[in-house]
Amino acid sequence: MRPGRQRHLTLTCSVTGAVIVALDGTVLTITQPALQRDLHASFAQVQWTSTGYLIAVAALLVLAGRVGDRYGHREVFAAGTLGFAATSAAIALAPDIGWVIGLRVAQGIFGALLQPATLGMLRAAFPADRLPMAIAARSSAIGLAAAAGPLVGGALTAHFGWRSVFLLNVAPALAIGVAALAVRVPAPRSTGAGTGTGTKAGGRTARLGLTGACLLASALACLVHTLVELPRTGWTVGTALGLTAAVAAGGAFVQHQRVAAHPLIPRQVLASRPLTAALAVLLAASAAMFGALFVGSYFLQEVLALDPLQSGLRVLPLAVMMVVAAPVTAVLLRRQGPRRTALTALALVSSGMVLLAGADRSAASPAMAGAFLLLGAGFGTVMVTATAVVVQQASTDDVGVSGGLKQTIVNIGPALGIALATTSITLIAPGLAGDGASRWTAAAFGGAMGPTLLLLAGVAALGVPAALRLPSRAAADPVSRT
Repeated sequence: MRPGRQRHLTLTCSVTGAVIVALDGTVLTITQPALQRDLHASFAQVQWTSTGYLIAVAALLVLAGRVGDRYGHREVFAAGTLGFAATSAAIALAPDIGWVIGLRVAQGIFGALLQPATLGMLRAAFPADRLPMAIAARSSAIGLAAAAGPLVGGALTAHFGWRSVFLLNVAPALAIGVAALAVRVPAPRSTGAGTGTGTKAGGRTARLGLTGACLLASALACLVHTLVELPRTGWTVGTALGLTAAVAAGGAFVQHQRVAAHPLIPRQVLASRPLTAALAVLLAASAAMFGALFVGSYFLQEVLALDPLQSGLRVLPLAVMMVVAAPVTAVLLRRQGPRRTALTALALVSSGMVLLAGADRSAASPAMAGAFLLLGAGFGTVMVTATAVVVQQASTDDVGVSGGLKQTIVNIGPALGIALATTSITLIAPGLAGDGASRWTAAAFGGAMGPTLLLLAGVAALGVPAALRLPSRAAADPVSRT
């Protein structure tokens, strides 16, 4: 197969894999009420169909990236997509809610294998000057899937039932899983500056760092569970213990990384200033963005009493701008460099939140539509910029684990932002019961909405110092530097 066709097939597999994961999350949200009724499940059980998946993904992303670096991203991608297809089909046939929860956790494991590999395959297939546009295509597709998810999920559920939603991903996942095996992606190799993931160390192949992986997985699982439960229950003994366990496991992981002969996260990855700066920018922007999206969505549905479809149409400018911003960002990165592009993106995100905080509290507010436009343009730009920097700055030995770190931030940032937004509104607005079962009154929420959005704008601004550490010009191909 010619190199050009290899690249096109790799891009198709990468984009489709990322879309499958994005679509799966958004369509499930709209189908959960029907699933609950059909399986006679409790609200908490239905929540665990999302929480269990999220915990599994977040806990295993870095290890999955490390496995891809060592054994090959093509093989890991194929295993992830084929497993994702199998678990999706099994969920569609599940007899009760217990099976759904267990299979969703298994699906999260395969999703963790799949996601870093989509970036690793692009990094291996595309030269540095063409990589940002390939990443932009991937980001545009993710934005489109996120926007289409609720509409597709609602239509399928209304006409064919909730089980049809899980069957939606089976055919494309099987197709790209098989197609990926036909792609000849270069195998991971030592560049002299990498981890040695594919090298010999003392006559033995370097280990994966499973002890570190277990510690990190425990820390992330406890952290994600706490962040997900916090908006629902508030601060309780359970959430406090979860945060304590996350801190303890995180501390043990850091200590282990310092002394381990084969750390899970290679030391040179964390020593890369541009890479860690890109992760910090992404964390600040994603936390602020999804916190604001939670506030805006709650306002539209609970205060203005719009249905999910009407609310989705009000937020549609955000999704459209994310799609449009991706290819524009690829051009900006080449002309202006990551630093200026990221600073502009953060300014757009913060401005959008300030505008939303002062917008007229009506469904047809032009200022609200403008705010969603700014948020979409800013966050879409951040996503492409951060992803391009992470993938380009990593050596060929470490691109998988670097991509795993990036995807971990993408999972943790939104949970953190929603937890911050909920905590802020709870502190400002009266009317939320201690068990989290009741809702804020419209007047109380309206009074707390502005200060909370300004707080989130400040969270986005916390990414500015990190953005200043990004390269001023587009990075050279790491392969040529090593």
